[in-house]
Amino acid sequence: MGSTAAEVRRSVCALDCPDTCSLLVTVENGRGVRLRGDPAHPVTRGFLCAKVARYLEREYSPIRLLRPLRRTGPKGRGEFEPIGWDEALEEIAGRLRAVREEWGPEAILPYNYSGTMGLVQGASMDRRFFHRLGASRLLHTICSEAGTTALEATYGCRLGVEPEQFRHAKLILAWGANILGTNVHLWPFIVEARRNGARFYVIDPVRNRTGEAADRHYAIHPGTDLALALGMIHVILREKLHDAAYLEAYAEGFDGLRALAERYPPERASELTGIPAGEIVELAVEYATMRPAAIRLNYGLQRCERGAAAVRAVTLLPVLTGAWRDLGGGMLLTTSGGFQLDFDALTRPDLVERSGLGRPPRSVNMVRLGRALTELDAPPVKALVVYDANPAATAPRQELVIEGLRREDLFTVVIEHFPTDTADYADIVLPATTFLEHTDLYLSYGHYYLQMARPALPAPGEARPNFRIFQELAQRLGFEEDCFRNSEDDVIRQALASGHPYLEGITLERLEREGSVRLNVSPPGQPFLPFAGGEFGAPSGKYVIDAVKLEYAPPVESRRGDEALRRRYPLELVTPKSDEGLSSTFSYRDEVAARCRILEIHPEDAARRGIGDGDAVRVFNSRGSCRLSAKVSDAVAPGVVCARAAAWRKKLSGPTPNALTSDALTDEGEGAVFYSCLVEVERC
Repeated sequence: MGSTAAEVRRSVCALDCPDTCSLLVTVENGRGVRLRGDPAHPVTRGFLCAKVARYLEREYSPIRLLRPLRRTGPKGRGEFEPIGWDEALEEIAGRLRAVREEWGPEAILPYNYSGTMGLVQGASMDRRFFHRLGASRLLHTICSEAGTTALEATYGCRLGVEPEQFRHAKLILAWGANILGTNVHLWPFIVEARRNGARFYVIDPVRNRTGEAADRHYAIHPGTDLALALGMIHVILREKLHDAAYLEAYAEGFDGLRALAERYPPERASELTGIPAGEIVELAVEYATMRPAAIRLNYGLQRCERGAAAVRAVTLLPVLTGAWRDLGGGMLLTTSGGFQLDFDALTRPDLVERSGLGRPPRSVNMVRLGRALTELDAPPVKALVVYDANPAATAPRQELVIEGLRREDLFTVVIEHFPTDTADYADIVLPATTFLEHTDLYLSYGHYYLQMARPALPAPGEARPNFRIFQELAQRLGFEEDCFRNSEDDVIRQALASGHPYLEGITLERLEREGSVRLNVSPPGQPFLPFAGGEFGAPSGKYVIDAVKLEYAPPVESRRGDEALRRRYPLELVTPKSDEGLSSTFSYRDEVAARCRILEIHPEDAARRGIGDGDAVRVFNSRGSCRLSAKVSDAVAPGVVCARAAAWRKKLSGPTPNALTSDALTDEGEGAVFYSCLVEVERC
């Protein structure tokens, strides 16, 4: 019998990345044999990052979870036995019901994040279920909260320049953005701009691959981006390079900014940031005079104690110079504000009123999961449901998180593809489908194309979509509301029916037919210039400058912070994502684990500690320690060490760098401060 002809099916990458790539899957005999980027998509343009190009290897991995499992050994040992779906769901429903009756619904805590960016599988039936249950509300603050809060407070919305417009820029600043590692589909537009004479500069504490490829790399001290931005503002105002007409028409609070900037001359900014004063002057003048000028900033710079203030200051620069007037000018942090879907229809927060709680449920900050599991009372957390997340690897203050997960009185459910560190602590593990195996709707935070995908591949074994799992749990708990009987298509239609002009004419049928549809942010064929004529989202319609929020203060855990702390732990640790991984998603791969075992340390700091290249080292502070391998390199400045975060503990045979990171919170939005972290290093 001859083989079935190959068929090409569309899909969308669901991983936590601004590119949200449109995919083409070649299928033969029901099996995926090739994965590539869709050449018709204006941002994907026919190629994939090295991580996702190998996703079929993950899809068919021999260690993928294929059946529901029940724990048989001690928590953390990963010892399980297979059980049936009915038995697993009945046990989960029964345990959740018992916790609710004895301790109240807030004793149940969902924990999820961006393991999928799909709205159907990651933010619809699951949210409805927990709202109706009356469970504690999880604050999704671990990644971008401070930056998002800063944008909303200043711009009044979350919009930015289209990635396609970067080709027109004459100066591009990558500020805390490792584009080649975490936003690779922006790179061809930068290459095109450079071929046309543009300059490309990188501001980052670590000289990563993007920094290596730049015309200039500024090795800024961790947590001092606010000081650099204030120094640049000082120069721009001193040299009268600002756009006075734009500021007069479209900004408020300028007088307070002028008074603040007076206190941050280049010399002071240099002392704080480690960047020579002359280079700060040159950078400010170039930025203000080379038009168009575009800034690609990412969320790394907001993961410190003054993170929101840093984002406020950097995003003020294109307002100060009027760069928003120019095609190819402005700033890109996120485009997510363009996707004006009906999120209440997706998540149904009104269901809380039917939970019997009688009030809004308490909120638990996901950054402080360790505290929630070990300290929270009235009621304590007695049941934890984890999906689209691996907090044992990705959450800060890792040892406290593990202490909480180890509790025998904590009933834990993990919905997963792989036997992760978190899954090892579960009582019940449920196998989930991947993005290639279910229906979903996708927004983006790096472009303006709404996308939809149908299953491209059959689900292996007994894997089920999140949507179905929570729907079946709702049935077992007796939730009778019609919304729990909605189909995936029903939910998509509800999300699209917001009535916002950006979504006019975009239907499920059109998305299914075309796969990807550009939002109506500008007329067809015309570029989107969101703030060329103001149009800021604040009540006044203007950009809001709040000088009080922009005052610089060194992070407590920094080279200029608490003196006793920095004497004991004199090195500043930064823990960026691995270029080979994506949070902990690909940590099962040996090469990802190998990269995460490396600690980059400057030759001066290494010599002072008797550390040679390749030596085993212990990195430690008051929160914990981990063992890594030293790479002596000038890719980091003196006083800075770098280790890639979010490796699996089991791959490192012990704690990871997140055993060292703090669960302190940022200045606004209560985000995570991963990069405000002091450590010491010693040779093992």
